[in-house]
Amino acid sequence: MFSQRYKELTPYTPGEQPQNREYIKLNTNENPFPPSPKIKEFLDSADIEKLRLYPDPSSTRLRDAIGSYYGISPAHIFTGNGSDEVLSFCFYAFFDSAYGPVLFPEHTYSFYPVYCSYYDISYEKVPLRKDFSLSVDAYLAKDRYSGIIFPNPNAPTGILTDKQGIEKLMKNIPENIVVIIDEAYIDFGGKTVIPLTEKYHNLLVVQTFSKSRSLAGARIGFAVGNTELIKALMTVKDAFNSYPLDILSQSIGEIALADRDYFNMITARIIENREYTSLALKKRDWEVLPSTANFIFARKKGRAGKEIYRSLKEKGILVRHFDHPGIEDFIRITIGKKSDMDTLIEHAGG
Repeated sequence: MFSQRYKELTPYTPGEQPQNREYIKLNTNENPFPPSPKIKEFLDSADIEKLRLYPDPSSTRLRDAIGSYYGISPAHIFTGNGSDEVLSFCFYAFFDSAYGPVLFPEHTYSFYPVYCSYYDISYEKVPLRKDFSLSVDAYLAKDRYSGIIFPNPNAPTGILTDKQGIEKLMKNIPENIVVIIDEAYIDFGGKTVIPLTEKYHNLLVVQTFSKSRSLAGARIGFAVGNTELIKALMTVKDAFNSYPLDILSQSIGEIALADRDYFNMITARIIENREYTSLALKKRDWEVLPSTANFIFARKKGRAGKEIYRSLKEKGILVRHFDHPGIEDFIRITIGKKSDMDTLIEHAGG
């Protein structure tokens, strides 16, 4: 009844979405603030008659808005149903075991090996440095691979690789190898490398509206790169689903990009709350990795990560624990509102 592919599939495990009680939810990196108020104004007056029509399959107006925001041509932009779908299409289009494994960090976004399993792509996990930062030299030491992908800042560590490191990588790899930088968290203290896509035609940058623009429920993602890479993603899309973004999401994305003042305000508040929480935990003898994301990765000497996770859950606080060798004593804590972080600090500080 079921295909062999299905039988061998190991799906991604998302963060808990509990239904049985109220929690302070610091486990899925959702933005604690609502989307731009201008989005509510739009939804209150939206013409539901348009919902009987198919949406623009190319998301033309949204791509124009993204292009205007970043100062690039819409021809260099691809949009999809959240960055997860965009990443899935990237794995399908650019990575092939016939040319070698795809490379990504040993501790990183756990959807990457799932995509590899789904598309039957071999992969190799590249060790991080002892401080959990990414080593560009470790990638350059490899002599056979079909592609490279990593989040920047990395997840779940939150550590950023600077532009100089990424440019060093791009200068020293073959031009036929596609490098994908997954910038889901770049707006919380990093600087996008989208401008480098004009210089390096094998560089693709993927972003999402889910985190910094509070639109996880709208499922809006996009990629920026050379027109040949974008055409490849369009081909994959049209072989899978010609209409990945609905009418409302396309309009919501435009509005979110236009409201820069609100975007700047909520990202600044999250950064402030992140630094406040990091300092408070360090004062209580926690080790907190340097983060430029909307989460922190931390551990308390003498306590197992699973124990901390369970203890906080019992107290009504959800955090994320990854039971993987090397990071099993860490917990990932999403940055919420200050009141949420005060409660977390109170229960995790001891």
